Order: sequence, then C-alpha cells, then structure tokens
Amino acid sequence: MKVIAMIPARYSASRFPGKLMKDLGGKPVIVRTYEATLKTNLFDEVYVVTDSDIISETIKKANGNVIMSIKEHECGSDRIAEAVQNIDADIVINVQGDEPFIDTVSLTKLVAVFKADEKKEIDLASLKVQITNQEDIENPNNVKVITDINNLAIYFSRSVIPYHRDKEVAVKYYKHKGVYAFRKQALLDFYKTPITPLEAAEKIEAIRYQEIGKKIKMVETNVEAVGIDTPEDLEKAIQHLKNV
Repeated sequence: MKVIAMIPARYSASRFPGKLMKDLGGKPVIVRTYEATLKTNLFDEVYVVTDSDIISETIKKANGNVIMSIKEHECGSDRIAEAVQNIDADIVINVQGDEPFIDTVSLTKLVAVFKADEKKEIDLASLKVQITNQEDIENPNNVKVITDINNLAIYFSRSVIPYHRDKEVAVKYYKHKGVYAFRKQALLDFYKTPITPLEAAEKIEAIRYQEIGKKIKMVETNVEAVGIDTPEDLEKAIQHLKNV
C-alpha cells in the first residue's frame, strides 16, 4: 500500500494573506510543515500542491517536491485530486499547510484505518475531537460530526448536532478536524462531481463525499492542532517552536 502526503498551499488566505511564507524560527511556515511531514516517516512521498510561484520556488529551494495547480479550486480536495491524477498512490493524506507541528500519532491512526480495512470498504478517514465548551459547540465555524456505532460519519454540520432534546440523556459533541486520508479513487470521484446541494448549503466539502455514497471513518483524537490563521497565531507558533 503506497501512502503519500499532499500539502495544499494557497498564498492568498483571506484572514492572513501570505501566512505560509511568514518566518517561523528562520524558515517559512510551509517549509516547516513540509519538513515536519517528512520526519514522520509515514509517507512514501510528500508533495506541496500550490497555485503560487513564490511558494513553489521556496519549496524547490528546500529540495522539496512541489506540484503547481493548473486550475482555480474551491477546496483542498479539488486541488489535491488534480495533483494526484497521474501519481501512483493507494492512499493520499491531506496535511494542512498552516499546521507546522505535525500530529504524528493522529496521522498514524488514519493510515492504520486502511491497513485494517481488508475488504476496502472505507473510502476516507478523518479526525474528530470532543468539545465540551458550549460556545465551541454553538460556533458555526466549528464543523460538528455525528457517527454511527462503528464510527462511520452520519453527517457533518455547522449547526449543533445532535440536538439535545432529552436533557437526561448524556450527549457528546465532536468537532471535525479537516485532516483527511483518502483512497485515491474516492478523491477522483469527488473531483469529477459538481458541488452537491447539502455541501453548497453548509459549505463543508466532507458532505459531498457522503452525498455521492462514500464511507468516512472518523478517528477520535485529543490533540488540538497549532494552526496559523492570524498574526496572533503566528506569534503563538513562534513561542511553541522555542519550547519544543
């Protein structure tokens, strides 16, 4: 089973433009992420996929593998799918470019899902983390996920799911972390399918996979990523780097 990592990297982030090229302890954020992904030793190959000449040249100077996107893309799955069409791989892991401190334990669990799936019934694996703070639960920026008893995703939503009608019944809430492991074919099927109705309504790409019949295995993690979405996050990352 050939497992590769793809790191989608856009230069023009809406909240923090150019964040992937910001300095993090002497290296750009995207280079930190690329090198950290390599060091996990989980992948046969690691690629950065970008629409930016600046990012492309930076990765090349760091002796990294980079693929330039040909088209404009709405989401990371589309960008990765275009890139992997002609690459030999069985499993493709989407690593977030703005999360330079790689959670190796969680990535290992995602790869393990496919190693255990002898019948090849699982199309994707992704991560969920329990949330207990009511503000986090109600925040529409936090995508929630509910699963069946086998941890297969039933639905993703920006709304509060499940609705806690009977207060005597204990309910757990889980936030979806946008780290995916795909069978290559599932990724290609997603790419050739137009945006689906529920996906369009919620603006959650995972829903398209469900709407076209793909099975998504959710893996629980308790590790919150150190992501970089704002200048303040970058300062926190700089301090985190000094402490690791």
